[in-house]
Amino acid sequence: MQKYVLSELATGERVISEKLPSVRSVAIGIWIGAGSRDETDAKAGASHFIEHMLFKGSRRYTAQEIAEIFDGLGGELNAATSREHTMVYARVADAHAQTALDVMTDMVFEPSFEDLDSEREVVLEEIAMYDDTPQELVHDLFSEAVFGSHALGRPVIGTAGVISSVTRRVLGSYHRQMYVGGNVVIAAAGNIEHNRLVRMLGRARSHQHPPKGKPRVRRPLVKAPPPGFRFARKETEQYHVCIGAPGISRSDRRRFAASLLDAILGGSASSRLFQEIREKRGMAYSVYSFASQYTDTGLIGIYLGTREENLGPCLEIAAEQAADIAAGNLKPAELLRAKENLKGRIMLSMESTSNRMSRLGKSLITDTELLSVDRIIAEIEAVDADEVAELAGLLLAPEKLSIAGIGSNERLFRSAVRRLNPSVLASAA
Repeated sequence: MQKYVLSELATGERVISEKLPSVRSVAIGIWIGAGSRDETDAKAGASHFIEHMLFKGSRRYTAQEIAEIFDGLGGELNAATSREHTMVYARVADAHAQTALDVMTDMVFEPSFEDLDSEREVVLEEIAMYDDTPQELVHDLFSEAVFGSHALGRPVIGTAGVISSVTRRVLGSYHRQMYVGGNVVIAAAGNIEHNRLVRMLGRARSHQHPPKGKPRVRRPLVKAPPPGFRFARKETEQYHVCIGAPGISRSDRRRFAASLLDAILGGSASSRLFQEIREKRGMAYSVYSFASQYTDTGLIGIYLGTREENLGPCLEIAAEQAADIAAGNLKPAELLRAKENLKGRIMLSMESTSNRMSRLGKSLITDTELLSVDRIIAEIEAVDADEVAELAGLLLAPEKLSIAGIGSNERLFRSAVRRLNPSVLASAA
C-alpha cells in the first residue's frame, strides 16, 4: 500500500513524499500548474519555452554547471511540459538529494533567462522536427480538430511565429505569474523521510525569494466545439490519420471504464485494432487507440498510418470495431484480459521511484483524488461490460467524430473518411 505524507510550506507550496526504505535513490519532481492551455494566443508555447530556459542557467548556476553537477552525481535531470502543467524532475542517489534540490529549486524559481536567442533556435528546430514527423504532427492537428480555437487545440510546443518573436520580458512576466507558491507542488519518492525533505527544501530555498500566491483557477471548457476536420498536405508514403472525440475528465468516475475501453480497442498487442488491422491483414505497421484526461474534459481517439490502397479498409475496420464494442459485443475473456493488463501495468509501475513520484505530484497539481493502489484495483474490477459498451457508444458515436489527416491527396483522404462522419466534412467544406 502506498503511504505518503503531505504538508504545505509558508509560501503556499505543497510538499508530498513517500518513503521507500528498500531503495538507495530518490526521485524528485517540481510541478508547476502552467501548461499550454493557460497561455493566450500571443504567448502560445511560453510554458514549453520556459521549460527549456530553466536549463540555461539560474542566479547561482550556469547552464554548464547544472549539467556538470548532475553528471557528477550520476543522476538524471529532465523536464516536460503538457497542456496543464510543467514538471522538472530528477533521480539521484539518496546521499545527493540536498545537492539536487539546491540546483533544481534555483533553476525553477530563479532562472536567468540568458542565451534566449540561442535556445529560441533550439525550440524552432524542435518545431521543425515535429513538422517533419507526420505521425506526431497529426496528433496536434487532431487536437485542433476536436477543440478548435480553444487553447486545448493548440500544440504544446507552440508556434514558430510566437517563438520567433517572444521577448525575455514576456517570458519573465509569465514565469512570475505562474511559478508562485500555491501553483507549485514538490513531490518525492524514495529513501527519504518527509520531515528531512522539508528541511532540505528550507536550506535550498534560503538563498531565494519565493513568491507567494494562491493556486491558479483555470477557466473550464464549458462545452466542446462541434466536431472538426483538419488535413495537412505532405508528400508522404503513408496517410496518417486520427479519428476521435472529446473524452472524460480525470475526476470522472468513468475513467476506469475509459481505460478498459482503450485497452480493448487499441491499447495493447491483443487489442482489436492491432489484431484486425496489423496482425490479420498486415495493412498497417502502427495502429493504436489513445486517451488523455484533463481537468474538465479529455480526448479519445484512434491513430493509424497506412498506404493509400489500405486507407479506406483500415478506417472501416476501426469504425466497425468501435461500433461492435458500443453494441455490447464484448467477450468475457476480452474484458478480463484488459483488466489484468491494466492491473499488471499499475503494479509494475509501482516498482519505479520515478513513477511513484509522478503519481503523487500529478495528482496534487491537478487536484485529483489520490487513490490507493488497492482502491484503483477495486475500481477496475468493478467495471462491467455494459459500462464499457455505454461509454464507447457515448464517446465514439459517428456524429461526434473529429477527423485529422496528413497525406499527399486531400480529395482522396476526404473520400476515404466520408463514411465515418459525413457531417464533419460538409461543415469543413
